[in-house]
Amino acid sequence: MPYYRSVGEVPRKRHTQFRQPDGTLYAEELVGQEGFSSDSSLLYHRHAPTAILAAEEFAPPAVTRVPNLPLKPRHLRTHKLDGAGADPVLGRQYLLANDDVRIAYVLADRPSPLFRDATGDHCLYLESGSLRVESPFGVLDAVAGDYVVIPTSTIHRLVPTGDEPTRLLAVEASGHIGPPKRYLSVRGQFLEHSPYCERDVRGPDTPLLVDGEEVEVLVKHRRGWTRYVYANHPFDVVGWDGHMYPWAFSIHDFEPITGRIHQPPPVHQTFQGPNFVICSFVPRKVDYHPAAIPVPYNHHNVDSDEMLFYTGGNYEARRGSGIEQGSISLHPSGFTHGPQPGAAERSIGADFFDELAVMVDTFRPLDLCDAATACEDDGYAWTWARKP
Repeated sequence: MPYYRSVGEVPRKRHTQFRQPDGTLYAEELVGQEGFSSDSSLLYHRHAPTAILAAEEFAPPAVTRVPNLPLKPRHLRTHKLDGAGADPVLGRQYLLANDDVRIAYVLADRPSPLFRDATGDHCLYLESGSLRVESPFGVLDAVAGDYVVIPTSTIHRLVPTGDEPTRLLAVEASGHIGPPKRYLSVRGQFLEHSPYCERDVRGPDTPLLVDGEEVEVLVKHRRGWTRYVYANHPFDVVGWDGHMYPWAFSIHDFEPITGRIHQPPPVHQTFQGPNFVICSFVPRKVDYHPAAIPVPYNHHNVDSDEMLFYTGGNYEARRGSGIEQGSISLHPSGFTHGPQPGAAERSIGADFFDELAVMVDTFRPLDLCDAATACEDDGYAWTWARKP
């Protein structure tokens, strides 16, 4: 995360004696990226974070991936995956994946187990409902429209809150997710041309202290999954400081960049990950050149697949294609895509678009997972051939 936070009690100097009321030392834990060469945070535990009592291999729900063959645009209706509800980690239904990123959807109505992903960061987007993110860093509350970024190897628990189940889009990276580098100074401050800044970002602000012994934690790692039994609950941190922690940002705080003629998708970029980007399409004033065509032109992104999750409003370029709340469109590299027939003409003269969508562009092809096949609209690919 691009700025420093300090929460709870920490000593004045790092790596010096910091004692508990009974005189014993707090246990330091340095959590850092890229060895000791990038962002990190220093946590102070009541108990040793290394103390485990058992470890056994764990079999997670199976996920099958198949290539997007025949190559064609796809439309996935995530709300057709609704069932009795699930927990927001093990209940994820995987839709699209490659070796850089996995995209899943879940309707969650119960807490997850304690979980750590040692393979990469997670970016969660709340379509609806609310969620409490618990971790050794404290509590982070999220509501509809929030992105939540959970750093690699953070033990956490996701707890749906409120009366309604939480709808969640999960983007799991094989690496780290953060703001686009072009929005940051050499020292990590958001620059003036950034569409959001430090004031828009939320992080935990008080410690979360949970007493407990012999606690299970599921860990996803580079060789599979392991179920550990920790001697003490990992949420025993009295204070921490640093630049690495779970953080939240609302899509409603993203300030759109507009122009006289149509602006390309990079102006909507919100995050970057390893070989992918995440963009936010929000309600905005549209192109104001007197001859402007506000909807996108036909385009062929020769290096990337484009996934768009429709999460509110009315997406003008897709009207007439069956797109609805919770829809996901996949437009793969190798296929020219663009607005639906008649959309360009209809958009002329518009001065405002009321749309809300999350886009993930990947630079390696996305495979289809089981849940994508289960909720696909088979007629979508042929909608460009229909007369408006």
